[in-house]
Amino acid sequence: MKKPAGVIGWLALSAVLPGAAHLRAGWTRTGLALLGTYLGIVLTGFAIVKTADAGLAGRALRWLTAISVLAWAAALGWFVLIVHSFIVLRPWRLPRKGQILTGTVAGVLAIVMAAPFVITAQYVTVSQRALERMFGGSGEPIGDPWSGRDRVNVLLVGGDADENRIGMRTDSVNVASVDVRTGDTVVFSLPRNLEDVRFPPGSPMNARFPDGFRLPVGVGGSREDLLFSVWEYADEHPELFGGRQGMGAQTLKETVGYTLGLKIDWYAMVNIWGFARIVDALGGLVLTVDRDVVFGRYNEGLVRAGTRRLGGAEALWFARSRTFSDDFTRMRRQRCVFNALLTQADPASVLARFNQIAAATQDMIQTDVPRGMLEHLVPLAAKVKHAKVTSVQFVPPLIHTGYPDWDLIRRVTAQALEDQKRPKSVQTRSANPVEAVAAPTAAPPTVAPPAAVPPAVVPSPDQLKAGCDGM
Repeated sequence: MKKPAGVIGWLALSAVLPGAAHLRAGWTRTGLALLGTYLGIVLTGFAIVKTADAGLAGRALRWLTAISVLAWAAALGWFVLIVHSFIVLRPWRLPRKGQILTGTVAGVLAIVMAAPFVITAQYVTVSQRALERMFGGSGEPIGDPWSGRDRVNVLLVGGDADENRIGMRTDSVNVASVDVRTGDTVVFSLPRNLEDVRFPPGSPMNARFPDGFRLPVGVGGSREDLLFSVWEYADEHPELFGGRQGMGAQTLKETVGYTLGLKIDWYAMVNIWGFARIVDALGGLVLTVDRDVVFGRYNEGLVRAGTRRLGGAEALWFARSRTFSDDFTRMRRQRCVFNALLTQADPASVLARFNQIAAATQDMIQTDVPRGMLEHLVPLAAKVKHAKVTSVQFVPPLIHTGYPDWDLIRRVTAQALEDQKRPKSVQTRSANPVEAVAAPTAAPPTVAPPAAVPPAVVPSPDQLKAGCDGM
């Protein structure tokens, strides 16, 4: 070729249709081989995309190393392809300025075509490191993930562990019970200030507190024997567990499971201080604050009412503050923030800030989910996204946190799970679902077990969204 425009044009065509420059230069066999290979890869990729489902995404978590290697190989392949396409077009026959121009274009084009694969490889490597840090186990595939179970129950905890404070309190305690066939989910929320917590019979904590979790009242009447302290107390008293350290998570799993009458399969603890870094990494969250929220030891902080984008610190204190408020209002605000995070963390935002999000995530999540379960939990999570999700909050007037009716809590839990199995046509709801159950006000009542707890104890979707601008 005698004109720079011709070389540049064939280079550009080769970038999207490998082998074009080789065919133009007379390298027929090489050009056809490159073109055939490329078309084969494209068709295979198209077929995979058309048939892909969440199960494939889950299985891909076992192939991260191979995916990273393939991405690096593809980056090198594209780079070499562009360079070789430039060479076969014999640019040395151009004038000197033309050689400089086409050579520069070839170099830039080679880097541009290789860059997406380099970025992909880097993202995959970061993801693999984050998964290795967060999830235990060898990552070996698990044959029957559900072992004949209809549901899996996961304890979701929000903790406040920080390098500037001793121990960890669980500020939010929820259990997600998921139907493994349909993805239908019931989320049970227990208040952090639940008193007189009972422990499973035969457990070390039951042996220490056979009549419920009771500790001496602290200075100023403060209480440290509430539900939020169970994890911390177990961690601080390894002597109760034969010297075993770090028994807080397991103890809380057993305690919450016993309280609800469920077997808790796994737990996931989200450190709320790390949550603020996640929000910052996403560029903030747009929230509607229905009224001013005061925070800080001396009430020096303020999240003003209104709809706007909150940074990590503001979103955190909006979710955490109890100043001039209570635990139940805070539970509602926490639900608002987490719902906003789920709806506003779009793929574009996540990809644009992937490294920051990955770095924050691996420091904020602690779990006992085996890594080998991830390939099964990913498709299950996809089902949940499009399934029916119901919330049951054990707050007044449904229960009295000072004198909990443990039998009532278990009956409500069992009834909520049973109700979710029923066809929608036979489910009924009242205008005020908690009116169906009378809450105790002074002392633990003696309740005769009814035949069934009315299905109306489960709040309606509209009530769950109240006070959060629809979130």
